[in-house]
Amino acid sequence: MSNSHEKLMRYDAEKRSVIIAYLLWFFLGYLAFHRFYLSRWISGLIFLALMGIGFVLSFVIVGYLILAPMFLWWLIDALLIPGMVSSRNRELIDRLR
Repeated sequence: MSNSHEKLMRYDAEKRSVIIAYLLWFFLGYLAFHRFYLSRWISGLIFLALMGIGFVLSFVIVGYLILAPMFLWWLIDALLIPGMVSSRNRELIDRLR
């Protein structure tokens, strides 16, 4: 098996899908699973932490001041997902060269 064939097989195994990213965004986006799937670990952890703080503080009303911008961030991510997938797949190609 040639080296380029191995790289192509590895790319196919590791590439990210826009459909899966959108499914994760829709069903588990409040936990930032779509960001973790796309290797956006730092922003995913920030998102997850702020959502957790917002939910905990929502019992004293203050949390809604955090949850409102987080909901907006979640909606904006819907527009950013195709670019994030493309960027992640380009990084994979560069790493395999």
